[in-house]
Amino acid sequence: MIARFQKLWSDINASYWFFPGLFAISTLLLAMLTVELDRRGLTEWVDHLNWLPPARPQGASNMLTVIASSMIGVASTVFSITIAAVAYASGNYGPRLLTNFMEDRGNQLSLATFIGTFVYAITVLLSVRMPDESGVLTSQGDGFVPQLSLLIAYVLMAVSVMVLVYFLNHVPSSIRINAVLEGIGRRLLNAIRDNFDEPMKARVEGEVRNGTPVFASGTGYIQVINWNELLKVARKSRSELQLAVRTGDFCHPSVAIGYWSEKPDDACDEQVRECIALGDARTPAQDLHFMIDELVEIGLRALSPGINDPFTAISALHWIGAATAELGKRDLNWSVGEPDEDGRRPLRPMADDFSHYLGRGFGTIRSAAATSPPAAAVMFDSLESAAVTITDPVRHKNIRDEADQLMRQAKASLTGPDLEQVEARFALFRKRLEDHPQ
Repeated sequence: MIARFQKLWSDINASYWFFPGLFAISTLLLAMLTVELDRRGLTEWVDHLNWLPPARPQGASNMLTVIASSMIGVASTVFSITIAAVAYASGNYGPRLLTNFMEDRGNQLSLATFIGTFVYAITVLLSVRMPDESGVLTSQGDGFVPQLSLLIAYVLMAVSVMVLVYFLNHVPSSIRINAVLEGIGRRLLNAIRDNFDEPMKARVEGEVRNGTPVFASGTGYIQVINWNELLKVARKSRSELQLAVRTGDFCHPSVAIGYWSEKPDDACDEQVRECIALGDARTPAQDLHFMIDELVEIGLRALSPGINDPFTAISALHWIGAATAELGKRDLNWSVGEPDEDGRRPLRPMADDFSHYLGRGFGTIRSAAATSPPAAAVMFDSLESAAVTITDPVRHKNIRDEADQLMRQAKASLTGPDLEQVEARFALFRKRLEDHPQ
């Protein structure tokens, strides 16, 4: 159940309704509070501010009307611009990037500011009374102008203008390909450091053990795994649970999501399923592979014949290289919780070795990079920069093998001077790796 709440919170973070709704409710309550303070005469100090002449009912009504009408117009324009920018970016860089743009706090809070200001101005406008009007706030013949509420409305308008200027700068900046790649790359590097916080010291134990399988109960992509609850279930079962899936994998009722070393009660199977939330798409919340795939997809699109933009692919290769170097320095075995008193770990997540991540990144983009001499040269550079930071001979060999396969692919794709250029860079790569002590 907690996993489902975590998935719900992840969906809320990637929505355009949560912050506007939250701001609308907050400004509604703020307007009701300030109007009540004005009605009770607790804000008379505002009338004595020399730099702020008291507003008349007609002027206050006009001002609030202008603020409200302009804010809803600006909010509509902002929403249109945002959708157009998201459509452009996801269409040019890949549909998987849609979640990244939907989660952009700048877009969400900009829209929320305009909606909140609109709601506040409309609510305060309802309390303004002309001298010939009567209502709950004033008797016949007395006008009512909530001076403090009007001052706050003016402040919100000024804030909205500043947010509009920020938004107009933020949108084109956020869809620049370098900014997109940087956002994905930095998020990937942070996720690697958070998931694998130990330096490399052991081989990865990623094989699934034999045992009693636990099958999925639904169909979809694994979006969230509640590791803390899953650990409690494993300890309660008095058995060992070896997961057979990772976040981002696609499941259906015929897929085993894990294996028990000893069969516990049937209730434990259902509790395991409750710890795994499924959805209709992958998200970057707990999925390292998703972020690697985003970088690879941008690179593949850039190197496609229809686009032919090797410099975008080069930027993607740089970030893939940075992630590969970070992975190469770390122990990719990871666990949840501390071992039991007998040293047994009741929960073993599915682990992937270095060659898996290397193939997921460089291996997937290799065939496209081999068709472009500049991209192939940068891929050799990125592999070299990752290799010089790695002390494990097995991982060193993985990188050399990946470079060999890139050269073989380039021989099948290039001819003439282009091939000679790549061969020269490959020879330099091999020489530098041979000269570098492990």
